[in-house]
Amino acid sequence: MVSKLKIIPLGGLGEIGKNMTAYEFGSDIIVVDCGMGFPDEDMYGVDIVLPDISYLRANADRIKGLILTHGHEDHIGAVPYVLRELDIPIYTLPLTAALVELKLEEHDLLYNTQIFTKKVGSVFRLGCFTVEFIHVNHSIPDAVALAITTPIGTVIHTGDFKIDVTPVAEGMIDLARLGQLGNEGVLALLSDSTNVEKPGYSASERKVGQSFDKLFMGCDKRIIITTFASNVHRLQQIINVAAKYGRKVAITGRSMENVLRVATVLSYMDIPEDVMVDLDKVNKLPRSKTVIISTGSQGEAMSALYRMAFSEHKQIKIDAGDRVIISASAIPGNENTISRVIDELFHKGAEVIYDKHTDLHVSGHASQEEQKTMLALTKPRFFIPVHGEYRMLIKHAELGKIMGVPAKNIVIAENGKVIEISKKSIRCEETVTSGAILVDGSGGGEIGSVVMRDRHRLAEDGMVVVVMAFSAESHEMISEPEIVTRGFIYVKEAEELIDELKRVTFESVDACDAQHIYDYTAIKSRVKSNISGYLYKSTRRSPMILPVIVEV
Repeated sequence: MVSKLKIIPLGGLGEIGKNMTAYEFGSDIIVVDCGMGFPDEDMYGVDIVLPDISYLRANADRIKGLILTHGHEDHIGAVPYVLRELDIPIYTLPLTAALVELKLEEHDLLYNTQIFTKKVGSVFRLGCFTVEFIHVNHSIPDAVALAITTPIGTVIHTGDFKIDVTPVAEGMIDLARLGQLGNEGVLALLSDSTNVEKPGYSASERKVGQSFDKLFMGCDKRIIITTFASNVHRLQQIINVAAKYGRKVAITGRSMENVLRVATVLSYMDIPEDVMVDLDKVNKLPRSKTVIISTGSQGEAMSALYRMAFSEHKQIKIDAGDRVIISASAIPGNENTISRVIDELFHKGAEVIYDKHTDLHVSGHASQEEQKTMLALTKPRFFIPVHGEYRMLIKHAELGKIMGVPAKNIVIAENGKVIEISKKSIRCEETVTSGAILVDGSGGGEIGSVVMRDRHRLAEDGMVVVVMAFSAESHEMISEPEIVTRGFIYVKEAEELIDELKRVTFESVDACDAQHIYDYTAIKSRVKSNISGYLYKSTRRSPMILPVIVEV
């Protein structure tokens, strides 16, 4: 008889993003979250990063459902790509469901997918698992923690959370229910580690609204605010402050427009009458009477703010009559792109307010004292830090020890590691296939390691093309080879090296002829190998070598 629960993180451990966790007991599997990650700077040409779902694909017939904790990209961004390969139902709350539907519609998958929309407090059964949605505070509405009841005990999966005692809407996190579950007995806690390096408590979202009020008061400039498109409560606060000071509000950026429309339809936002205007009418109004809410808080190329900064936006021109407010913090890795946009805004003469000490942004993630509170309330037998880079997981584990969880009951796992839990023990020994799937373009074309290696070589050392003309009758080279370089050397500055490359090419072809090798593939391989070796010895560089044979 099976008596062990398997928890298999497929993303989100040792990294920020692409959160995905499988829970397995007996013949049943449920999956929590399905997020994407953002590419590192050295992932040339990569648009998004997805979790490797090889294990789920191999066990597709055992999966009972996909449960989504909230609507951020690092928790739902991979859904369309995964549902191309897995036919599984989705369980989530209304706003998350609506955002997922938008994604599925873009990928022409909406009508083939079952989405079961639940309410906070809902309890439902999937195979041998019973799942309960518990309200938590985060920087998007409809965020929930999960109480997953298994045959050997209850697991709390927090998702992303914070404790906000004065939230803009939806009410405070349901600490009472978490405490009740803790008193009944929690087998394991999987808790968000993103902000574990920050002491104290994360500030309330209401603080941002107070900062907006100060920046609107007495301002005679046009105000342009960029923030995360999904932060519905922040959008509401911006619109409320704009209405208070008699300003009209316009939106620019497709993702922002989509979120605003969905949140309004679902009654997560209350828009005052006659405040919203179309973007094309903004330029006809006095600057002191307008606010533009824009995408681009992370400096993303082609976002609305980026296009405004670099004079590529068709409707909005930035100048000294603008006050630009950046109401967001940089996602790790985006600092340089954000700085570039801010610099360009200053070049345009705009006033840019972005200092993180002005309460223009507060985190949606729990700081240390909130994480301690979660541990104190749930009193888990076993503790597994999740959602964070490795140092964050270690730091969170230390908090777990402080809060009374024995060191032997805490596991620092990695993506692909199988965490096996019984009523009395926890271990992490087996491994399943995991990793990152790199996607190039909106079509979902997967990039293999060979392609990425070639892109690195092109970026670092350039390319050398060797064009050889061969006789179709005699299969002999009939003219001097042509050497073309890109990103390696300028021909005018390296005539001697080019001559040497031609010599190496001739010698390689002659050696093949002497050995009675006439296969073009073999000849190109010999030329490539010899030129590559020569270039490394003479220049200490390894450009990509592309031999080309033209039959004449």
